Amino acid sequence: MSRFLCIGDAALDVIVKMQTELHVGSDTSSQISMHGGGAAANTATWLANLGHSVYFSCRLGNDAAGRAIAAEFDQWGIEYRKEFLTNEKTGVVVVLVNNAGERTMFPDSGANSGIDEKNLPPLVGFDAAFLSGYSLFNPLSTSGVLRMISMIKAANIPLIFDPASVGTMTSFGRERVLEMLSVMDIAIMNDDEARFIAGKSELNDALESLTSLVPLVVIKTGSSGAIAQLRGDTLLESKTEAIAAIDTTGAGDAFAAGFIPRWLESHDPLESMKAGNEVARRCVAIIGARPSVNPK
Repeated sequence: MSRFLCIGDAALDVIVKMQTELHVGSDTSSQISMHGGGAAANTATWLANLGHSVYFSCRLGNDAAGRAIAAEFDQWGIEYRKEFLTNEKTGVVVVLVNNAGERTMFPDSGANSGIDEKNLPPLVGFDAAFLSGYSLFNPLSTSGVLRMISMIKAANIPLIFDPASVGTMTSFGRERVLEMLSVMDIAIMNDDEARFIAGKSELNDALESLTSLVPLVVIKTGSSGAIAQLRGDTLLESKTEAIAAIDTTGAGDAFAAGFIPRWLESHDPLESMKAGNEVARRCVAIIGARPSVNPK
């Protein structure tokens, strides 16, 4: 098994699974639950679930949410800096999930803002590092994360990047996103993110364009599967059978956790996408973005 460094956001997800259509200005019957969340934390947890060793660089507030998230990391054997920041609150994300399993998120980054090189462990023995764009594109964290990237590159650790949401990138600025992308070894993103970054309406064109910046680009296409392209090579597609999704929250994070280890083993994009799709299918079959520590 491999050892991974994951960098990014840890949060408490408040999942609101609507039982009917949303009634704006009135009541909507819902099923509400709380789960550990945060994109990078989700990937870290799925990696641990698959049997890998994980160190997670994050920031937690000195509150009940932070301690609950830390307890979950402990149960999974995920290493992290056991510091709870006084006068800071742990990040929280409210997630609205409709009957089709599609989600709309309302994030409050909280203590996730301000992550920097002080949150890194000694950069020895890692097979790869995974970075979430939520941290890089947070103005309060950008400079610190860039220093982290420089240290990771200097240590010759392969860096895999998920740019996060179009909303986050829009606020940050597309040109700056392109600049940041050029230092990554692998980029994993969804179709909307790919179109936004590349400035292309056709997904295949976006994929080819992005390989001029990143040696390997993987685009998640939802229930259809994923496509990928190595620089100078042809487009590859991995299809997956659609299932009735209960909750799509964290599916992309789970995909990354399946893809990355298989890529390190095989350097085969098709096999790696297949592995990513399998973990993503597990994710959408449950409520919440992570596997249960004690599955029934």
